[in-house]
Amino acid sequence: MAFYFEEPSRTFNEYLLVPGYSSPECIPSKVSLRTPLTRFRNGEEPAICLNIPLVSAIMQSVSDNGMAIALATEGGLSFIYGSQTIEDQSLMVGRVKDYKAGFVTSDANLSPDMTLADVLALKERYGHSTMPVTHDGSAHGRLLGIVTSRDYRVSRMELTERVAGFMTPFEKLTVARQPTSLKVANDLIWDHKLNSIPFVDEQDHLLYLVFRKDYDSHKSNPLEMLDSQKRYMVGAGINTRDYSERVPALVKAGADVLCIDSSEGFSAWQEQTLHWVRERYGDTVKIGAGNVVDEEGFRFLAEAGADFIKVGIGGGSICITREQKGIGRGQATALIEVAKARHTYYKETGVYIPICSDGGIVYDHHMTLALAMGADFLMLGRYFARFDESPTNKVNINGNYMKEYWGEGSARARNWQRYDLGGEKTDLTFEEGVDSYVPYAGALKDNMDLTLAKIRSTMCNCGALTISELQEKAKLTVVSSTSIVEGGAHDVLLKDKTPYVSNTIR
Repeated sequence: MAFYFEEPSRTFNEYLLVPGYSSPECIPSKVSLRTPLTRFRNGEEPAICLNIPLVSAIMQSVSDNGMAIALATEGGLSFIYGSQTIEDQSLMVGRVKDYKAGFVTSDANLSPDMTLADVLALKERYGHSTMPVTHDGSAHGRLLGIVTSRDYRVSRMELTERVAGFMTPFEKLTVARQPTSLKVANDLIWDHKLNSIPFVDEQDHLLYLVFRKDYDSHKSNPLEMLDSQKRYMVGAGINTRDYSERVPALVKAGADVLCIDSSEGFSAWQEQTLHWVRERYGDTVKIGAGNVVDEEGFRFLAEAGADFIKVGIGGGSICITREQKGIGRGQATALIEVAKARHTYYKETGVYIPICSDGGIVYDHHMTLALAMGADFLMLGRYFARFDESPTNKVNINGNYMKEYWGEGSARARNWQRYDLGGEKTDLTFEEGVDSYVPYAGALKDNMDLTLAKIRSTMCNCGALTISELQEKAKLTVVSSTSIVEGGAHDVLLKDKTPYVSNTIR
């Protein structure tokens, strides 16, 4: 007969944290939210750590290069959606890697014979307004000049006008010469009040560009997620169909970590994909897998070689998998069981595999609950979809500004690879996601500052200054339906609220 779990599957809303002792040192400014992203052995450091425990979901309506840049600036990471062509996804990854670096290799380059139309086309493709002009139009040709948005006016010029006629010529440029340091280049930028400076060799061949905004950004955002070359870090989603073509392209584009995007990860297809990556790249390519909801699923993916494992099926606000198929588990229960499995696996093998809680977050305090229950980091869709930086349209619905938000299993996304069960069929048979709106919430930074402040404050209430300490010290209690009502405002007549940021992640 079928196996029956004795306990019901529960959601985050059915739990509360019980306060612990807070020492004088336990204040929010001292809380560290740094957390491992990839597997590591006992006594070793993880190859990648997040500076805050938040990543954005692998969704068309959430994670493009704009979201990736904004989130990396704050210390998190985006996984750029894979339900697009390999070329387009690789281009998005490349835009993130090129956006900020100490020394930037230019990817939008001009020759003097090119036209204003070529300038506009390159700007549309790469998003850059600063373009070097080299003798052969290459990234490392002899530098002849620079074109910026100040050098042309589309309304006053013909699209056929040659670059040589409106560029700022080399003799009028301030340049940094090899050998020198990034500090010297930045000093030149400040001394000459420039936005950028070209870095050239002794023969005036272009090597790199150095930008003022990179220096400013780093000083203003100490938690930035940067790689060894001072570039923003970015992840990318893959599927179990075209991984042999997609993975090499994403690695070449500079993706720091990959993740198999699937509604259910306990499958031979994920095992095959993980084995393929390990056979060709060893441990140099970091890749997560999922989703699972129990110990068996965790063990399967851990032994297959996943660097992190996502937990959760059917808990997303736009996911209707449980309605359509009757598959899934309450997110809190799933996370608790998988965290126990992770702990047992670590004791047996000495290998720690981070787990990512994916779905089920309704309020900010649910994030702290998920971390206390064992999640190393959280993957969020709806939370990030509300912000300016998400790639969707802002629309006015009955006088209220909203952002579009749709699931990967919706008819709009038609991401059949995410729900792939093998065979020859290459389309959605039925929907497992909906097309919807979420209330517009403004800039990512403003909202995340508030969310992270709540997490740090709650951790202090539990006597914890790190996520691992929170997991050791946390005391959780199941709450009744009436105590949930008691936890909110009740038995009073509320005044009209002023429109500040709500604690509900709608």
